[in-house]
Order: sequence, then C-alpha cells, then structure tokens
Amino acid sequence: MTSASAPIAGRFIEAHIIQAVPYANLNRDDTNSVKTVQFGGVNRTRVSSQSWKRAMRLRLQKHLGEEALRTRRLAARIQRHLADERGWPEELAARAGQHVVVASSVGGEAPKKEEGDIAWTTPAMVYVPDTAVAELCDLVEEHREGLEKAKDSKTLKQKDALVPTQRIDDVLRSRNGVINLFGRMLAQVGEAKVDGAVQVAHAFTTHSTDTEIDYFSAVDDVTDDWADTTGSAHMGHAEHSAGVLYRYVVLDLADLLENTGGDAKAARRLAAGFLEAALMSLPQAKKNSTAAHTIPDLAHLTVRADRPVSYASAFEQPVRHGRDGGHTAPSIDALAAYAEAVGRLLSKDHALFRAHASLSAKDITGLGKRVDSFEALTSGALDAALASPAEGTA
Repeated sequence: MTSASAPIAGRFIEAHIIQAVPYANLNRDDTNSVKTVQFGGVNRTRVSSQSWKRAMRLRLQKHLGEEALRTRRLAARIQRHLADERGWPEELAARAGQHVVVASSVGGEAPKKEEGDIAWTTPAMVYVPDTAVAELCDLVEEHREGLEKAKDSKTLKQKDALVPTQRIDDVLRSRNGVINLFGRMLAQVGEAKVDGAVQVAHAFTTHSTDTEIDYFSAVDDVTDDWADTTGSAHMGHAEHSAGVLYRYVVLDLADLLENTGGDAKAARRLAAGFLEAALMSLPQAKKNSTAAHTIPDLAHLTVRADRPVSYASAFEQPVRHGRDGGHTAPSIDALAAYAEAVGRLLSKDHALFRAHASLSAKDITGLGKRVDSFEALTSGALDAALASPAEGTA
C-alpha cells in the first residue's frame, strides 16, 4: 500500500553503537555459557540479535502502550481470560480454547501428559496483538451454547470445531505497531505474513575477550549461626565476560510505511519509539547477580537511500586498549576512522544524514555533527529520512 504514501528521501536509518558492558552474561547458550564468535582471528564475546531484539520489543511495548503476544499456548490464554475475566466455568473455558486453536488454520495439538503438557497448543507459534485474545473470546461467546453441549475429545478435527475458521483467521491476521516493526511469520494463515522493517546484527566485542568462571557458594544460615559443622548449603559456577560491544541496527522505513499502509505519521511514531528502544534496551539475563545496566558510550546514526552499510569491519582487527587502559576510546576512534573511509569510498552523498551523541567530551571527527542527546539524534535522523526527496539533507 505504499503507492498511497509520499516518497521519502531516505530509506534506511542505521544505528552504530559503542557500549561498554562490565562483568556480565547478557545472553547465554544452552549450557549457560557466554556466547562467543571468532572474528579477526580472536575470540569475542557475542550477544545474539534475537536476545537484543526481544529486549527492544519489550521496551518498545511499554513506550507505545501496546503489546504483542508470541505463544503456542493460545488455547490456555483464552481459557484463562474466559475463566478470570468473564466468569466461565474452567472446564467450559478450556473446551472453548481447544475449539479455537483446532478451528484455526494453524491447528491444535492435544496435550501429551507423558511430556507434562496439560493444555492444547498450536504446532507453530502465533504472533498477534494482545487484544486478539479478547477478540477471540468475543467470538467464542457467540458459540457458548454449542460449546456447553459439546463433548471433550483429544481427536477433535477442524471440521467438527464449533467456532468458524475464517473469523478466527481474521483475528490472527490482525497486527499492531510492534508487529509492523518486527514482522511476523505465520505461514499457515493466508496473508498473515508481515515483512519486518527491523534488521539487527549480533553484537560483538571490538577486542578479544576471555570467559571467566565465577565459583560461588551459598551459606547455610543455621550452620553459620550454630558453627557446629563446616560446609555450604550450595556450590556452583557460572561464566561471565566483560568488554566493549559494537552494535548495529537498521530500520527500513520503506518497509515500515508499507506495513502501516502509507501512514507517515504512524511510521514516524513507530520509528522514533524503535530507535529509542534500540539505544536504551539491554538483555536482562543475570541482571540480579550482575546489574550491568550501562547505556551506550556513543551512538552514531546515518540515513541512506541506497543500501545499509555495517561498520563491523572496523573491528576485524581487534582494538588494543589505550595507553591508560580501556577499550572504549580506541573503539570510538576505530569506528570514526572507518566511517570516514567509507564516506570517501562511496562519495559523501551516499549518506543523507550523519550525526552522533556521546558520553565522551572529546571531539570526534568522521561521525558527522555532534548533538547533545539521543532524542535530538533520533529526531534529526527522522527529519532527514522522512523529508521529500527534493529537500535532501546533507
């Protein structure tokens, strides 16, 4: 539906972020180990894009005041809503949730008690606005009489479900701003797929890192008080690391305008919220034991009309700490030097907007003009990107 929207000067807003993270494990693998990557011949600490995207999404939802629900437990969510909010008997509410998922094009799977399941699930995860649950319950209310007479069956088929498939699928196709930004894959429901407008790279340290093992023990208060024996109540170990991360995020405004039906005002609101979330979010793993709540030391935003350009290669040769220690300042210098080289190589018109905001008081060349705040930085980038092509911001 972009044909209804006016053309814009810039398609891509990129965020290049340098952020120091102290002793932490923001994103663990299946063995609770720090995630890593080999780059430039050395080992780096890595934080997956999935992890940081979730942190962005959760922060954005609070900012927008709207939520999206990703779950295979739609039947249970419907059951809970009907029982808690509408006073349905538990057994009837559970039956209603079962009929909804079975009737949908996604389908339903009976609980496997040998695996500890207690409710029907969907074979694939659905991703809908959280308001969809109430809408599905409104639909169920229309069929309460039939559901009260129905019998429970672990072999219920779609053709026998009492709630109409088309109307359920219409609800599953619904979307909100969060889905318009992050996209949705729901192949089972026709026309439910939404191409995401957000691209997020795996964050990695600009320098080599080592994984550290933290051995810990928990004191037994009674033993400590009585002093009649030795030993602890619990012992264990956990992996952590520390370092300076390069983070790279891209927002495709053309895709966002497509997803909002050409509504430039809605697209700007979503883009502003997303950029704020990209800068200020942080994965929450191990937060209670590390409290690694840092903010970016530097954020550099660019606007391009042609294609995105990552600056990850600025750190293919690992950054060495400065004379007085620390990797943050050398990382900023390496980013600025690489950005300047990219600008020369691609010509200065390749970037329609370049600016940065930083905790550092040092003058930084190569990253465009300096602004005082992240808010001013994102506002300037949006003004440049959403301007008409004739205006073109330098």
